[in-house]
Amino acid sequence: MSQLISRDVQIYRAQVEEIIKDLHELVIQTGNEDLGRTVSDLRNRINDPFMFVIVGEVKAGKSSFINALLSTGKEIAKVAPQPMTDTIQQIVFGEQEEAVTVNPFLKKIFLPVDILREIAIVDTPGTNTIVEHHQEITESFIPASDLIVFVFEAKNPYRQSAWEFFEYIHQDWQKKVIFVLQQKDLMEPADLEVNFNGVAQQAEKKGITAPNVFAVSAKQEQDGRIEESGFGPLRTYIRAHITGGKAPLLKLQNSAAVARNILERIRAGVQLRSNQWEADVAFRTDIHDTLEQQQTKSYKHVDVLVENLLAGFDRITRQKRDELSEGLSFFALLKRSLAGLFSKKTSPQEWLGAFAQSLEQDLNTEMQRKLNEGVADLSDSIQQMAKIIDLKIRNSQTILRNDHELFSSIAERRANVLRDLQDTFSTFLAKTENFAQRDIFPDRSSISPNIATGSGLAVVGIILAAVTQGMVFDITGGLLTTVGLLFAGVTAGVKRKRILEGFQTEVDKGRSLLNTEVSEKLKSYISQLKSRIEDNFSRFDQMLETEESHIRHLETQQNGIAQRLDETDSQLKS
Repeated sequence: MSQLISRDVQIYRAQVEEIIKDLHELVIQTGNEDLGRTVSDLRNRINDPFMFVIVGEVKAGKSSFINALLSTGKEIAKVAPQPMTDTIQQIVFGEQEEAVTVNPFLKKIFLPVDILREIAIVDTPGTNTIVEHHQEITESFIPASDLIVFVFEAKNPYRQSAWEFFEYIHQDWQKKVIFVLQQKDLMEPADLEVNFNGVAQQAEKKGITAPNVFAVSAKQEQDGRIEESGFGPLRTYIRAHITGGKAPLLKLQNSAAVARNILERIRAGVQLRSNQWEADVAFRTDIHDTLEQQQTKSYKHVDVLVENLLAGFDRITRQKRDELSEGLSFFALLKRSLAGLFSKKTSPQEWLGAFAQSLEQDLNTEMQRKLNEGVADLSDSIQQMAKIIDLKIRNSQTILRNDHELFSSIAERRANVLRDLQDTFSTFLAKTENFAQRDIFPDRSSISPNIATGSGLAVVGIILAAVTQGMVFDITGGLLTTVGLLFAGVTAGVKRKRILEGFQTEVDKGRSLLNTEVSEKLKSYISQLKSRIEDNFSRFDQMLETEESHIRHLETQQNGIAQRLDETDSQLKS
């Protein structure tokens, strides 16, 4: 039967070891070096005996406790008035007594003591030690431990540093803990009972159900007063729950539990990372939707602007056509021709020249007024679009923070990308050339002096007014030039109908150009400006794409390891 159990344990150990190996690879992918070392230690110690880790404050009597527990009659763990444990001592079974220094912080002691065939004991520096790095070293042993023996000084088991360290052990690693009140011989029985019950109550408050508390005296044990020392109940507990062939399986269960703890940390971290990614995707979608909405709004402003320009254009040209029609009547032309021969009154050619000038002046005045009104609204729309985006960038939600225990580097990378986005967009808003769009409005060198001293959003209205006015006046100017040529050589014999038809034809052409050119150019300007705003997000978009790939990969690996852990757990507990 023992061989069958041993063979089963070997099979389970191979399964757990393979799971921890894959877990180690997963942790490496997270980039967290501290957790990587923890899993590496867990993997390296899977074949070690069941590990007792003795913790407690300096001078709580840990070393004396270990010496008494081992009952070798020797001082294995040094005891002195001053704190002596300046390294971690791992006490394991060996055929011969030997001490090996593994590194400046770890010493391995081999002893031919039977209990060490099933367990190993780790003696640690005090939790309140002032020796540099020792608490960190002690903490590095906790994840690979199988049982934490928390030793308190029986006279004062309530020191804050000790219970803070307990919270790290219990909350972070969910380790099985037993509590030992050492040096009970220095207390009156009634006072000891108070502290005994106080430790049990404190442990329950901190989440330990039915805590195991023992009161011992290493001095009484080593003096041969075994019945009084309190070590009897402690050894009974160890025999009942750990030794006697149970330790190897228990260790595997503990190793699997630590693996699950680490996997749960990864799962929670990946979930938080996924939440951040989803928030960032929603933020990016919101940016895109906002730009789409603002583009639509700006397009409507363009439509209103063009509609108002056309209304003014139609009103002026209709008035001028009526004036031209009346002025080109036979009697009006004859009257002007005769008047021009016998007096200084206006001849037909002079009248037509004045008519053309009047048309130009009225059109320009009307167009200028309409443009000033429309450009102000369009400029406000574009500025609002840019300012809203800038505000959204600055108010983007941060879920995964830079102090996250597992993914702090990912959080920091995201923070850097977002910071760069803010800086890049601020720079974009400040640069006039990002709004001038000379590729949309070529050959507008006259615009430069007007905007050279401005910056970004501040000159949007100036830019729009300059390019739009130039465009409109080109169109109306072309119309007037053509009308002027149409009037050349007009005499009383020229047919009035043909002149009016030619005038109307040129007016219609001008109107069509005004409609299409202004609308298309301004909407193209808005569209390209929107695209240039979107371009500021290229690095952020790349981060989102990469992050999604990494998250999905981590989730797949994590789920696979969790499933294998469940299967192995079921076998270990059956």
